[in-house]
Amino acid sequence: MRLKQGQIETELAKVKGWKLRGKSIYKLYIFEDFMQGIRFIDRVASAAEGMNHHPDIEIRYNKVKLTLTTHDQGGLTKKDFKLAAKIDQMKPS
Repeated sequence: MRLKQGQIETELAKVKGWKLRGKSIYKLYIFEDFMQGIRFIDRVASAAEGMNHHPDIEIRYNKVKLTLTTHDQGGLTKKDFKLAAKIDQMKPS
């Protein structure tokens, strides 16, 4: 079920660094090099496949931008925030 604005704000506060843009959330991750970013994407892809919920992924050398929305609901759902939290646990410190 698509979240209302107040629910989105509550969920967004739980996922540090994710930003709201329209009907989606996004975050930019910066890595030491290209291959570190690719390994991160591989872990993200595996988790996303397990949830059957797939982010839009942009790669620019050592920068990876992930964007989440629930297309079949026309906006953000708890599924987006659950995947965002799971992704954040994958990023090396």
